[in-house]
Amino acid sequence: MPSRRSAAFTTAALAALLALPGCAAAPPGIAVTAGDTPGQDAIALPGPLDQQIAGAVAELPDIAERALEQSGVPGMAIAVVHGDAVVFAEGYGTTAAENGQPITPDTVFQIASLSKPLSATGVAAAIGESGGAIGWDTPIRSLLPDFALADPIATEHATIGDAFSHRLGLATGAGDDLEDLGYDRAAILQRLRQQPLSPFRTEYHYSNFGLTTGAEAVAASRGEPWEQLMDELVFAPLGMTSTSARHDDFIAHDDRTRLHALEGGEFVAAYDRDPDPQSPAGGVSSTVNDLSRWLRALLADGVFEGTRIAEADALAVAMTPQVVSGTGPGLTGRPAHYGYGFNASPQVSGRMAISHSGAFVLGAATNFQIVPELDLGIVVLTNGAPVGLPEAVTAQFLDRVQYGHTTRDWITDAAGFFAGYTAPTGDLADEQRPTAPADPPALDTLAGVYANPYFGPLTVETSSATEGGLRLRLGPEGRTVLELEPWDGGTFAYTPSSESAPFGSRASAAFDGRGSLTLQSFDGQGLGTWTAAG
Repeated sequence: MPSRRSAAFTTAALAALLALPGCAAAPPGIAVTAGDTPGQDAIALPGPLDQQIAGAVAELPDIAERALEQSGVPGMAIAVVHGDAVVFAEGYGTTAAENGQPITPDTVFQIASLSKPLSATGVAAAIGESGGAIGWDTPIRSLLPDFALADPIATEHATIGDAFSHRLGLATGAGDDLEDLGYDRAAILQRLRQQPLSPFRTEYHYSNFGLTTGAEAVAASRGEPWEQLMDELVFAPLGMTSTSARHDDFIAHDDRTRLHALEGGEFVAAYDRDPDPQSPAGGVSSTVNDLSRWLRALLADGVFEGTRIAEADALAVAMTPQVVSGTGPGLTGRPAHYGYGFNASPQVSGRMAISHSGAFVLGAATNFQIVPELDLGIVVLTNGAPVGLPEAVTAQFLDRVQYGHTTRDWITDAAGFFAGYTAPTGDLADEQRPTAPADPPALDTLAGVYANPYFGPLTVETSSATEGGLRLRLGPEGRTVLELEPWDGGTFAYTPSSESAPFGSRASAAFDGRGSLTLQSFDGQGLGTWTAAG
């Protein structure tokens, strides 16, 4: 802990000092650019801004090629915006690991959670068009009368801003498990009321379907689907002709990427990911050329080529810290903040960066950052599972602009930071079956239909796929199938396969002998127990 020192100034004197512009003291050899207030002071650039950007842009091709080679990710696209100009837009690698075509700035990627700040831009546009009828502080229930959460206070008072800042009280990932089973948006949002909550507005918990709830409220205020709202208020006005919030539109593009999951250390194109249920949170597909138009609007306070796209104040507050999203390690870590659909946190330089990442475990990773003080933005899209690659590329670029060199081995370090995203999950991952397991119950005594108010019914039937095993059918129309292998007595093992279960995941299905079945990978919030019906 730092030692305590006697105060040299009264509170009033200190406040007066901090209010003065240009009071940035710096040790010898470290230049500091003084802002209007000390809170805007930052480490000075090593050269003129245009020169620094030109040098960093010149290095981007080498950065991109080395990043793909080191990571194994099949491809990426990058765009850089300075002021109202696109100063770089290129593609690298291929759309698919096998038989893919070269990626260009017009290749369409699924951008995953980079959808969130785009959606926040749509809300800011809707707020402007509403003439004051809605705002970030509008209660969701006033627009969606059927909206409900487990806490009546949250139900009554939760606002659009609460949803977009992840402080409704829903747990991280709430509702994602229903999406994995194939439920649509309406069914998932209706069942969120069964989710346990942390105290309202006290904690940040990243929730795709929490944010989607807020977006649906805004769409309801206009009497139109969310996807249409984004077309009308964001994509069309910005000329983002290859961008959509519908999965079918993504699939219709000839020049699009495949998703590449990380399986056994290799990137494999094995899955399709339809994120339509959470479209406001993760369902947009786009190109770096399209997204560069959006970055230009962000840097211009919501104006694009002379036309106002989003209401300036509503957009500014979305990009302003609203909640602490992380505190870093101990007392030495800088805090991270979240606005309404945007990350907003200080960099080492002292400058604020507005950003967001996106990731599908099944095979996509994206990142954008803008630094308003430098009037600069960069977006990186990749078609590989989240190993920190887009974040590493944007970090190297911004290092080069602000410091004249790269500060660390970003690709290696980011891969370590992101390793948890692709690590196997489940209580039986990396476990060996007991050497002397108890015999399972007679399989015909376990077969039947089991009920669960959150996940819906589940059918247990005998299976010839595994000796002594069972098969489960669950989700809408029983479309999700899980094969159970004997493990130990009434416990069976299964391999979940979904966005929530990376390669190598393994979990237990436990029959308690009294008519209940618990699936461990569905029980994170205590909702994963089914009871025999009848």
